[in-house]
Amino acid sequence: MKGVEFFSLKNEINLLKDEILQEVNKVLESGKFIMSSNVQEFENQICKYFGVKYAVSVNSGTDALVISLRAAGIKPGDEVITTPFTFFATAEAISIIGAIPVFVDIDEATFNIDANRIEEKITSKTKAILPVHLFGLPCDMEKIMDIARRYDLVVIEDNAQGFGSEVKINGRFVKTGTIGHAGAFSFFPTKNLGAYGDGGIIITNDDNIFEKASMLKNHGSRIKYYNEMLGYNSRLDEIQAAILKVKLKYVEKFNESRITIAHRYTQALQGLNEYIAVPYYDSTKYKHVFHQYSIKVKNGLRDNFREFLNKNGINTFVYYPYPIHKLPVYRDMGYSLPVSERIAQEIVSLPMYHLMEIEKVDYIVSKIKEWVHSLSFR
Repeated sequence: MKGVEFFSLKNEINLLKDEILQEVNKVLESGKFIMSSNVQEFENQICKYFGVKYAVSVNSGTDALVISLRAAGIKPGDEVITTPFTFFATAEAISIIGAIPVFVDIDEATFNIDANRIEEKITSKTKAILPVHLFGLPCDMEKIMDIARRYDLVVIEDNAQGFGSEVKINGRFVKTGTIGHAGAFSFFPTKNLGAYGDGGIIITNDDNIFEKASMLKNHGSRIKYYNEMLGYNSRLDEIQAAILKVKLKYVEKFNESRITIAHRYTQALQGLNEYIAVPYYDSTKYKHVFHQYSIKVKNGLRDNFREFLNKNGINTFVYYPYPIHKLPVYRDMGYSLPVSERIAQEIVSLPMYHLMEIEKVDYIVSKIKEWVHSLSFR
């Protein structure tokens, strides 16, 4: 095998190309490219998929976070509890609106915010919790929502990586993004449901959040040219909405493909525990949709591991090499979060995308075992 790319849309495009081109051609023929029928239809389909009242499409996952926070009433000076182990946009969105991110260390097994540590960080200024369903594995939302209710806090779910994931609450599985006051999603092309450009969406059952988010995405107006607040130009365009309409029909199939690939990895990597820790996954509590398949490489060997795979044509990636509290923007806040800091030195993501050929998974595993075998002769 010549090599394995970290991510590819080739198989997806081969499967959906004709159907997508047909929908794109309809948009071109209509001459309507902004806030027309495809956007409305896609929002309606999202509402049906998640079983929520409202969906507000925007132009990125970052804007989905910014607008959700503002629509939920978070103001400058408010504190928002979140994780340091995520993409920068999570904390950035909090800071952009003038609020203050308060970082809570992560759980060793799940890489998600440690719900048992949240309560100790709550102050009189705390107004919201922003959990991230990292890599497609849901947070402990039952515990997070209990804390939020007791302290009267807003919960905005960052679900950029978890489209279609589920978590058990009160004995039944519930889709992430529907549990808090709002859910923010990204449609970046690499996501489980991705556009062929940028895009995002906010889902909610809250009338007030819906009304304000709908205004904020469109320059703070309900009526054209009558602007009631400072907002944004954050609109999902018609072509991306048309593409997402097609892809939404296949997202469950795509997620099942990722789950199958992940299980293949996990089963094949058993017995390598001295060097590698596979992702945590308890199917009785979660539906993990594996946006990434991220392992921990032990004993300070991550760089050696990546170099070995790279020499064998296998691309890997590190999400994330720097916890957010160690980045220049937030470093002066003085946080020490040892679990996040250690995981950042150990974690590495293996190739993972829906419709990925099982033969590639098996090749990657064979090379990982070859690497482990080489260590015994050191």
